[in-house]
Amino acid sequence: MIPVRNKSEIEKMRRAGKALVEVFKVVEPLIRPGISTLEINAEIEKKILSLGATAPCKGYHGYPAAACISIDDVVVHGIPSLRTLVEGEIVSVDIVLKLDGYHADATRTYPVGKISPAKQRLIDVTRRCFYNGVEKIRAGARLGDLQHAIQMTAELAGYGVVRAMTGHGIGREMHEEPTIENYGRPGTGPILREGMCLAVEPMIAMGGWEVSIDKRDGWTCRTLDGLPAAHYENTVLVTAKGAEILTE
Repeated sequence: MIPVRNKSEIEKMRRAGKALVEVFKVVEPLIRPGISTLEINAEIEKKILSLGATAPCKGYHGYPAAACISIDDVVVHGIPSLRTLVEGEIVSVDIVLKLDGYHADATRTYPVGKISPAKQRLIDVTRRCFYNGVEKIRAGARLGDLQHAIQMTAELAGYGVVRAMTGHGIGREMHEEPTIENYGRPGTGPILREGMCLAVEPMIAMGGWEVSIDKRDGWTCRTLDGLPAAHYENTVLVTAKGAEILTE
């Protein structure tokens, strides 16, 4: 069953979302050649804690860090390390925080210095996938409407839609119902209701949609063809008139 939040819970979700916006204000200036992903993670965790929140990714099924930081062909769940960013790469930073019992989740993909036009287009289209999908959200719509809009935006641009990883409901738990795939048919799936909270997160690949999971760490998800991927995510509230984005 997909949880429907009451007014008090929605206000807590809004506060968590606003706190996460503050965390991302710290992230963007850090993205530069020569900084390690471990350093970026440390600053993220420091900011989360300074806001009176916690970083629920840390320790989640053994995940060792406060954020997922994924470079180029890593789609998601990149583990922070001493690996430094290099000019021309793109890096996705996925952060969840918990404040007063409620979660907020968002991801941004950043250029590292000057990047190629092809990589910039991938970032731009992935962001457009999110907004085109969210335009379909309103009470009474079907989840498949959102999913289809994301898929069509990506595939018409010539990109692959990663299928192995999905968005999700969010609230008291980091991952709740429903599972939100980035592909689907309009008019299908659960009916969206006012008060539902969703983490909508297109993960779009420059090439094919197939991915592999690193057997050594059990987390790092890479494109099978080695081409870059981008990721854009926000926590969204379903309203009678449309969607309220809580993490912008």
